[in-house]
Amino acid sequence: MATAILFLIVIAAFSCLSDTSKATFDDNFKIMGSPDHFTTSEDGQIWNLSLDNETGCGFRTKQKYRFGWFSMKLKLVGGDSAGVVTAYYMCSENGAGPERDEVDIEFLGNRTGQPYVIQTNIYKNGTGGREMRHVLWFDPTEDFHTYSILWNNQRLVFYVDQVPIRVFKNSNYTNNFFPNEKPMYLFSSIWNADDWATRGGLEKTDWKKAPFVSAYKDFSVDACQWEDPFPACVSTTGDNWWDQYEAWHLSSTQKIDYAWVQRNMVVYDYCKDSKRYPKLPEECWLSPWN
Repeated sequence: MATAILFLIVIAAFSCLSDTSKATFDDNFKIMGSPDHFTTSEDGQIWNLSLDNETGCGFRTKQKYRFGWFSMKLKLVGGDSAGVVTAYYMCSENGAGPERDEVDIEFLGNRTGQPYVIQTNIYKNGTGGREMRHVLWFDPTEDFHTYSILWNNQRLVFYVDQVPIRVFKNSNYTNNFFPNEKPMYLFSSIWNADDWATRGGLEKTDWKKAPFVSAYKDFSVDACQWEDPFPACVSTTGDNWWDQYEAWHLSSTQKIDYAWVQRNMVVYDYCKDSKRYPKLPEECWLSPWN
């Protein structure tokens, strides 16, 4: 119990006190896409990405990382956002390359009054197909909420407001599907995906509602910074708490939260899709609880 409490304290303290979260946008990121679709608040602490029928926009970290804790606050597009995807993800390449590793969080827009869906996915060497979808227990368009990724050699954990919603474990088998070899950038973007994003593509983007704007702030990172050409890296804080025993397991409190999410918020899990996967992928047999 003591180690579990310590782990929660470390996460909370880092989220509040990280020097990185106080840095400016230019300290951490570079704009991807059309610069005129990127704006900031007057104090520079809130970053806005907009999408219209011409183009979207995005940004990525200047630094690559291999393992760590990554966190950002997002406020999603309000109103009728059908067809619009707000993405917050990690990728080993500066584009959708055929051999990429990728860890995705995608927010799938909706028609007014319908719940937002958060889709997570994992790619290894260009192959994905590990989708899970959850509905959120709040309206993500009314205020900022924190979305985080814990990545170490044991597991990937996706968090929403410190609540773990998905655990993806390293099976350590010969044909293992776990992205642990390639350093990755962190990206955010907004783009049109009305061919699939809302009700399987039945709901199209209403461009009369454009521009669609998503907002970001308080980027926090405590991770292993990758320095080419050497296959080694140095933690941003030096203690690597995100790759120690406490970070390899859910705490007692996290298990309670995780169980509640699994009972109430999951709307799709590839590990339960026997039509798509008559033989389930090996990681589906691993317990997230230990």
